[in-house]
Amino acid sequence: MQRERERECVWGVTEVKEEEEKPAENGETPKENGEAAENGEPQVEPMELPPFEIITGDRIDPFMFKFQFKNVEYSSGRNKTFLCYLVDRGSADGLLRGYLEDEHSGAHAEEAFFTQCLPDYDPAVKYTITWYVSSSPCAACAAKIAELLKARKSVKLSIFAARLFEWEEPEIQAGLKTLHAAGCKLRMMKPLDFSYTWDTFVEGEEEAFNLWEDCKDNYEYYQDKLADILQ
Repeated sequence: MQRERERECVWGVTEVKEEEEKPAENGETPKENGEAAENGEPQVEPMELPPFEIITGDRIDPFMFKFQFKNVEYSSGRNKTFLCYLVDRGSADGLLRGYLEDEHSGAHAEEAFFTQCLPDYDPAVKYTITWYVSSSPCAACAAKIAELLKARKSVKLSIFAARLFEWEEPEIQAGLKTLHAAGCKLRMMKPLDFSYTWDTFVEGEEEAFNLWEDCKDNYEYYQDKLADILQ
């Protein structure tokens, strides 16, 4: 599967522009990085970092799923949010399915879902949305989702999270409570949910998925923490 990197907030459209190498105005070929400059020092061209990108696709790489969705207590190195979604609009078109990922350095996957995957809200349509996310929303995303659910009465959202994001922080706990009060169903992913997500959203259906040894124990740990927060 070829995943698309969205540079613009446009559903289903990817525009990739490549700059052609042009000769300098004096007709000379531009110098390569590291080529000696006039002062004898290597000339290094400044690197321009690409804009933040939300990655969308149909199925996740198996390695990325096993790493990013592993429900460990300390999520070192897991600086992305993977969001797998199902949208039932009650029509004959069937379910809308896919995933998004981010890197916590720009627009988060939760916000991008509503702008890229569900940009045209119709109040006459009943939306039943299910997310399977690698970690629960941050405080800012929780607040935005709660406001959206209050404004869009026909949207019902269920979030199943592999891990709790910084659950000890008071603002995170307050955000999850606000989200719960707005009608969002919050639950940690059970072992069965990991198997379902693998079958539904991961590349290579022929590859067997084996749960890690402490998956059930970690689920119970996180579920107890979430229950304490939401009580």
